[in-house]
Amino acid sequence: MGFRLTPQDTSFYDLFATSASHLIDGSQQLTKLLGVPQSDREPIAAAITPFDREDIYSLASNLDDCMDLMEAAVDLIVLYRIGELPAGITAQVEVLTRMSELTAEAMPRLRSMSDLSEYWIEINRLENQADQVYRRLLAELFNGGSDAITVLKLKEVIDELEAAADAFEKVANTVESIAVKES
Repeated sequence: MGFRLTPQDTSFYDLFATSASHLIDGSQQLTKLLGVPQSDREPIAAAITPFDREDIYSLASNLDDCMDLMEAAVDLIVLYRIGELPAGITAQVEVLTRMSELTAEAMPRLRSMSDLSEYWIEINRLENQADQVYRRLLAELFNGGSDAITVLKLKEVIDELEAAADAFEKVANTVESIAVKES
């Protein structure tokens, strides 16, 4: 069996295609902008970048951080050849799964800025839950009698998962900031 550097999951290609299709929309809006008087350009410009460019960059970067941190945890599990994982890691992953679902549901609502407060409130609650799971998991890990190397390996995985939960909260905070600016 050969080693592949490219991922087996091809769903990312669909995301790239969707993202690229937005370039067409942007170029069409740009063409439209060129054909109207200066007084009519502001609403067209708003359609291309519906909110502040810095906020767009921040949101995209924060979303990327969520994925990077989850990927880091996966890589560590594989690279460290960790066999059995503590049950608490499942609880961490369940919280991250819910956070990712809520985040994916919230992103389309940025168009209208409607019903977003429930999103950031629930993400904050879930991040608090993730903190509790993290502390309990660390206590079990350090009190469990495992050898030091195993403890170090598992702690690094647990830390990455906790950082991912924090990153989801940062996304929600960015969404809240955007919503406040736009209201």
